[in-house]
Amino acid sequence: MTERAREVFRQVVENYLGSGAPVGSRTISRLPGINLSPASIRNVMQDLEELGLLSHPHTSAGRVPTESGLRLFVDGMMQAAEPSAEERAAIEARLERGGPIEEALSAATAALSGLSACAGIVLVPKREPVLRQLGFVQLSATQALAVMVGEEGSVENRVVDIPPGTTSSALAEVGNYVGARLAGLTLPEAQRRLAGEIRAGRDALDEASRALIDRGLAVWSQDGAQRSVLIVRGQANLLEPGAAADLERVRQLLDELEDKEEIVRLLESASAGQGMKIFIGSENKLFALSGSSVIAAPYRGREGKVVGVVGVIGPTRLNYARVVPMVDFTAQALSRLMA
Repeated sequence: MTERAREVFRQVVENYLGSGAPVGSRTISRLPGINLSPASIRNVMQDLEELGLLSHPHTSAGRVPTESGLRLFVDGMMQAAEPSAEERAAIEARLERGGPIEEALSAATAALSGLSACAGIVLVPKREPVLRQLGFVQLSATQALAVMVGEEGSVENRVVDIPPGTTSSALAEVGNYVGARLAGLTLPEAQRRLAGEIRAGRDALDEASRALIDRGLAVWSQDGAQRSVLIVRGQANLLEPGAAADLERVRQLLDELEDKEEIVRLLESASAGQGMKIFIGSENKLFALSGSSVIAAPYRGREGKVVGVVGVIGPTRLNYARVVPMVDFTAQALSRLMA
């Protein structure tokens, strides 16, 4: 691509990202530093269209960048603008409120969403819950409802099988033992302590009670190891004033945001890299129908290990130069919080 073509292409993309409207040759010719006639610019635009970098909507004489054009712009031409002091302060203020880590992550994501006018997303680190209480409520002769209360106040229920003949007093004894001996431990720690006390003969439980506790802990231990928590904030930002002309795309994007499992898989794939990931339109199958972009960056915990991903989802017509550094700054702020 010649230097002239690069400059025309850059101006088309930047004007399109700013206005959302197709950009015509006359608009480009009026920009400072462009010493070309509208006819010359149209010829350059035609060449760029033949290269697959611009497209020509049927309802307009102007051009818009294709997904390939946006990828070229983001990778090779974009001049990123660092977040302003006000933007940095807004993100950091959300992280300084204290409280559970999930609340801080949610607050930071909400701030990022508001500043970028996109939907903010964050993948919360997988963590084993810490046990406060494990109780059993008998449902039938062979089943009981296991109720686990986590240290942070979360409550989860599971139906588990119990040996025939198990009494309600035996179930109460199991709950008392867990509260006295296993509270404050993660699930793997509780399993190891239970096994150690059984070997040492200090558990004071019969075989059926031991099996019941072990079964309850095993269920949650497996769940905890596989659990990824996704927080999405600011979907309403996608209904921007200019969205009325493209409501079908917005509706499709909102539907796609409901598929949390697929979004988790997308973000987990982004966490495998060392830095920022940008998916534009059909580059990611999940958001191909709505033609949306995802900007995501991993954040790290102790020892520099990647523990989660934060980012935004919005239309391909994003202010990439502003939003990309903003996502990167949020990821760095979360890394400092998690260290």
